[in-house]
Amino acid sequence: MQVDWKPYAADLAAEATHPGSRWWEPLNATPRHVFVPRWYTAGAGGWTCADGPADERAWVEAAFTDATLVTRVGAAHADDVPGGHLVSGRPTSSSTLPGLVVSMLEHARVVPGNRVLDLATGSGYSTALACHLLGDEQVTTLDIDPYLTEAAAERLDLVGHHPQVITGDAAGPLPGTFDRIVSMVSMSRIPVSWLQSLRPGGRLVTTVAGTGLVITADKTPDGGAVGQVSWERAAFMAARAGHDYPGLLDDVFTATSTDDGEVGHSPFPVLDVMRAWEVWSMLTLAAPGIEHRTGTDDDGSRMTWMLHADGSWSRARTRLGEHTATVHQGGPRRLYDLLDDIRRRWLERGELPVYGAKVAISPEGDTTLTRDGWTATF
Repeated sequence: MQVDWKPYAADLAAEATHPGSRWWEPLNATPRHVFVPRWYTAGAGGWTCADGPADERAWVEAAFTDATLVTRVGAAHADDVPGGHLVSGRPTSSSTLPGLVVSMLEHARVVPGNRVLDLATGSGYSTALACHLLGDEQVTTLDIDPYLTEAAAERLDLVGHHPQVITGDAAGPLPGTFDRIVSMVSMSRIPVSWLQSLRPGGRLVTTVAGTGLVITADKTPDGGAVGQVSWERAAFMAARAGHDYPGLLDDVFTATSTDDGEVGHSPFPVLDVMRAWEVWSMLTLAAPGIEHRTGTDDDGSRMTWMLHADGSWSRARTRLGEHTATVHQGGPRRLYDLLDDIRRRWLERGELPVYGAKVAISPEGDTTLTRDGWTATF
């Protein structure tokens, strides 16, 4: 490479952390561009593949920005797609923004001497940071995708790191015991295998699928764990079992356009739920697996849909200049009623109880969140 990447790495370290952090030097010293030679950029027609070596300056500028770089869309990894080629689908792997990677490692309170499991290898960049701080022999990384683990191992070798790289399911048996388990993928449930693989007093850190919640929990003598939902919000891609995620709920969505369902009114305007992190997180805990869509009608009305695999659906419209919504709902549950109940609590109390909630994880993996008279178990 003709472009000197080190000044870019220094700028990234200054943006993503601070000189007093133990992660300052790993960020300065790790060539992120090696781990992301090709990536996707989002556009109106889909995802366009960018080829780093074809434009080295654009490569280092992208790689050393504190931003997520999508590396896989559906089953198509950017390494296998010609530069400039357009791909459609949902992102299935990425190199997560370095600031969030460091935040997760800081939540884990990783210190020299810890044995760390980095779940969801992805590009291998987070593994490289951990290796730089702890030494290769203290780090294991795991991903379900054999191509990702193979490519990450090769790129880690290029920068002089040789941790244990495993292909496996994050929800399945884990390869050993660890002081820290740090998940760079969202989980819908804490696997029992995590608790079994944590050493006494060990700590796990993960995000909850479909929410913006970061959970930190320390292992207890009974084999469970206790901790807290961080006040910081964050979200990762959800864990997947195959090459791609299951299909979206298009059949349920189609039903919302042909069925009036039960018609009612909301005192609140349409909300883009996934931009309201507290509301989004609490609604997912109330109805796991809920899917959200938004849009604008021809007359300028704001539209929102909520869909669920059990056949529940809602469709709401706020007309231009109005501040309430007309709501249509169908199926076994009234999803919009759940949303309005959460918004009322939000307005009455000024906050929702999800962030800062206490966390109790049973040895069987049942996780209970509690705060301010509210409780949720998943």
